[in-house]
Amino acid sequence: MKKLSQIIFILFLAVGWAEAREIACPAHFASGEAPEITNPKLQQKIQVLCFEGYALLHSGISRTPLWSAEDLTPARLREAKHLKRKNAFHAEEQLPMEDRSELDDYVHSGFDRGHMSPSGDMPTATAQFESFSLANMVPQNPNNNQNLWEGIESSVRFLTSRHSELFVITGPIFDESPVKRLNGRVFIPSHIFKAVYDPAREEAGAFIAPNAPGMEYQTVSIDELEKRIGINLFPKMSPKVKEKKMDLPEPKPHGHKGRRGRHQGFSDNEPYSEIARTLFH
Repeated sequence: MKKLSQIIFILFLAVGWAEAREIACPAHFASGEAPEITNPKLQQKIQVLCFEGYALLHSGISRTPLWSAEDLTPARLREAKHLKRKNAFHAEEQLPMEDRSELDDYVHSGFDRGHMSPSGDMPTATAQFESFSLANMVPQNPNNNQNLWEGIESSVRFLTSRHSELFVITGPIFDESPVKRLNGRVFIPSHIFKAVYDPAREEAGAFIAPNAPGMEYQTVSIDELEKRIGINLFPKMSPKVKEKKMDLPEPKPHGHKGRRGRHQGFSDNEPYSEIARTLFH
């Protein structure tokens, strides 16, 4: 009977995820296919949220997105450039209160409310407002958010201006065990990733940065990133494209005078997919 219950539970998760992918907004994803969870432990308490400028998969366990996806074009970024930023951080009312982060979680925490899909990519006032949903945020080290990560976001915009279209997926990595929590509720990522895919040139790669002060980062292939996070970010992408890392531009944060650094390999941290077995149980 216990084994039967486990089988039913697994089937429930599979059906629930299939339904979530069915209703997901395809325009934000390469080939119209949303990312797929490859680690079943991550499928608990998840919800796809579709917005005008991006879509995300929210976890009620971590109270953060697991990924946040955008379709960037030069035209979209030209519109976004002329839109004045209006900070409008807000809790996401589409989510159950017990599963979402709240503004109070960040008060006096020492962490920024770090956008995954950045407000600077949003081409309309509505899209910009929706980007300030806390469902699109992770607790981010202020130095990282305002320096290196700003440079990474700017580099992706620069790359978009040189290409016709890029699909970009951003999200947290939880490589610390035990995981640290903001206000005892919101998981604090150890690292943050930004994956970039150019479908016209069939090139892809990703930035990974520690959620910490400093200018060190690394660039990796999509295959390497996906194995680390337990998520198939681009289901329709060929293995050949996933395995070859595209040449990504060096981040150049505005106003930063310090030395930039780059790591060419992962640390000896335990793989995220393994840590998730204990975090998402």
